[in-house]
Amino acid sequence: MSVANRPVHRPLSPHLQVYRPQLTSMLSILHRATGIALSVGVLYLAIWVICAASGAGTYEAFRGFNSSIIGRFVLGGWLFCVFYHLFNGIRHLFWDAGYGFEIKDAYRSGWLVLIATAVATALSWIVGLRLI
Repeated sequence: MSVANRPVHRPLSPHLQVYRPQLTSMLSILHRATGIALSVGVLYLAIWVICAASGAGTYEAFRGFNSSIIGRFVLGGWLFCVFYHLFNGIRHLFWDAGYGFEIKDAYRSGWLVLIATAVATALSWIVGLRLI
């Protein structure tokens, strides 16, 4: 058997059932998921604008959906995605500048992102409900 035809025995990565998820890996996955959700949310906003341009009846129907439980869940989830992606993006900018690579700093900034996201989402939701 020639050298080129020999099977290569490389170590395998730990399987997800064996590997214990870390905060940093979960935040990375969440960052990607919120990016996808924001893309879908832009389509939702476009539909909102189209309904507003289509007339009062169409806009009222869409507004009625936004006022329903499902509509509020969609809007609240999208709002969470906006703030999480924003704060985690700022965290990545600090990493790009060379700050926060120590494990304790990465965990501290990760928890700070989650807390800031929860606070900003809750505050903007409360202010938004008062405006309606």
